[in-house]
Amino acid sequence: MGPLASLKILDFTTLLPGPFGTMMLADLGADVIRIESPTRIDLVRAMPPFDDQGTAAWHGVLGRNKRSLALDLKQPGAAAVILRLVETYDIVLEGFRPGVMDRLGIGYEALKAVNPRLIYCAVTGYGQTGPLAQRAGHDNNYLALAGVMSHMGTVADGPKPLSLQIADIGGGAMGAVIGVLSAEIQRRATGQGQFVDVSMYDMAWMWNALAAGEQFVSGSNPQREGGLLNGGTFYGYYRTADDRFLSIGSLEPKFWAGLCAGLERPDLVEVRAAMSPAAQRRLRDEIAQTIATKSLAEWMAIFEPLDVCVEPVLTVDEAAAHPQAVARDMIVNVPRPNGGTQRQIGRPLKFSHSTAEYRHAGTAAGAATDAILTEIGYSQGEIEKLRQAGLFGRNR
Repeated sequence: MGPLASLKILDFTTLLPGPFGTMMLADLGADVIRIESPTRIDLVRAMPPFDDQGTAAWHGVLGRNKRSLALDLKQPGAAAVILRLVETYDIVLEGFRPGVMDRLGIGYEALKAVNPRLIYCAVTGYGQTGPLAQRAGHDNNYLALAGVMSHMGTVADGPKPLSLQIADIGGGAMGAVIGVLSAEIQRRATGQGQFVDVSMYDMAWMWNALAAGEQFVSGSNPQREGGLLNGGTFYGYYRTADDRFLSIGSLEPKFWAGLCAGLERPDLVEVRAAMSPAAQRRLRDEIAQTIATKSLAEWMAIFEPLDVCVEPVLTVDEAAAHPQAVARDMIVNVPRPNGGTQRQIGRPLKFSHSTAEYRHAGTAAGAATDAILTEIGYSQGEIEKLRQAGLFGRNR
């Protein structure tokens, strides 16, 4: 049994931020029901690649450990089903623009009237208030408006697209998980639920906390390739002779000395002190020229025995086979609903009193509809009437 086995959650979110957050909660043992539209396919269900059962890789992950209830929220009678669910599922996550859930008759006030202990978490791009509350956005937009991208990338090329969704996952998902768990802790102390307003834009500001803090103190904006960690020093990535890359993070003096020893460049040990930006660039070029003389395997034969913050840039398949990933159970085989398994990233949190449980990968939309409604007291006759009325979609 996971540490969050007592939590019962209704998940109305789509795409990435909310579903990633509820996946984290489900992995920790929460009972998560995903409310899915039977008429509109979530993008993550349609995004290739697909496994041999036709399940999209993204959905296999984001739908993990959740049950799916298909419900057309625009149909008369759908709100009544949700109100009945909320009597026992007392945490709600949704990712619509502000006001949408209210228009559907299942906004915070309507649900709270049924269950005053309700925790209701809304994950949106810009939050519930402010001039951009109704504005559409994506990960790169939130990072741009929060100033993050102003010091990312290179001087020559400016900001570059990131292959990880920092604002979506780090902002939406992490914000939702922290918000829900914080509200749950307070509810256990006070008996009161509350509305949790999570904005990916707000959370993007938090990623910018150190850089913005420097600006607020010094009055100078952070610059591309102008800081300790964004290309202003030797800290970074270097191309090897075989067109691979080596990551170097040897910032502390003892690590720097070890790096220079591994590079067989003892002449660089004293060079780094009190360097101007121009001298930092020359030092970076010196290191780059040295790294370019050997293959990645040759460099790792040198640096693996050393504890100097130097590691290879691995591909995903290489990273999955790394002994550290294996030792930490970071790659797991998750059962698929129709047999077999799907390889996925495992739960990162480890607990001494519980082990990770992977019940199933993402299921078909609405796969648990009848079972869920039966659990909350609907008879088979009532379920059939709802089906005939089109609440579960016309083909269900």
